[in-house]
Amino acid sequence: MIELEDNLTHLTLSPAVGGSIVNWTVRATGQPLLRHNDEQAIHSGLPGKLGCYPLVPWSNRVAKGGFDNPDGWLALKPNSLTDPLPIHGSAWQQAWQVVSQSADEVLLAVVCDTPFAYRAEQRIRLSDGALRIELRVTHLAEKAAWHGVGLHPYFPRRSGTRLQAKAAQVWMSDASKLPTGLAPVPGEWDFQGLNTLPEGLVDNGFCQWDGYCRIEQPELGYALECQASGADYFLLYCPPGLEFFCIEPVSHPVNAHHLPGRPGLTLLEQNQSTHLNFNLKYRPL
Repeated sequence: MIELEDNLTHLTLSPAVGGSIVNWTVRATGQPLLRHNDEQAIHSGLPGKLGCYPLVPWSNRVAKGGFDNPDGWLALKPNSLTDPLPIHGSAWQQAWQVVSQSADEVLLAVVCDTPFAYRAEQRIRLSDGALRIELRVTHLAEKAAWHGVGLHPYFPRRSGTRLQAKAAQVWMSDASKLPTGLAPVPGEWDFQGLNTLPEGLVDNGFCQWDGYCRIEQPELGYALECQASGADYFLLYCPPGLEFFCIEPVSHPVNAHHLPGRPGLTLLEQNQSTHLNFNLKYRPL
């Protein structure tokens, strides 16, 4: 476990568990800024039980057992016990290494050879109550491949939790959670202004996002003001009856490898990179 802190907040990470952030809290009160994780979650060895983990070299699900790269078909196998489709790339299932570390900043890296060779880096920094995550992936294989990036943070959900995140359209999905088509954003999913979270399940991608979101937590006494770059989409996951929700900044929609034009994916040649940044600023209410 690695610990970082600034004058306002404290953060713990587990490089060995997918390069994941475990907890991020307010120093003065202990209030959780990401979903609080206890010892059982920490020792589960599962990034999805923790606070935030990286999505490389793609986000979410890929259909049809793989996808086309310029040199041909790349076959993929399911990689999660809870999903029949390959999901979230491969970096989240690897142990990351510490490249450098100080009191308020750490640089993590991992080199993978599945599904193709790449290097991913996360630079995570705290400064005056702001968490900055810089995620970069560099293609290492000789043959070019399609890449996408994202982050999967989990936030506390209380009855008064409110979200603001402007999106023009939403991808509707089928029973396998794959997108079926774009639609106007329904009223209860409209976060142009601050809105409470829907009671029913939401597990959908939103597009034409400006990268800004605000999360208000009246019961916990703070708001988070967040800004992403390199992410024109966000995924919103609201599981009914659970005390967390996810708003995930991502470079591409679900199953983009099989959508017309491969929206948001980047074709990288050897030693080329793509990146995503996410800043989360703690503000007491």
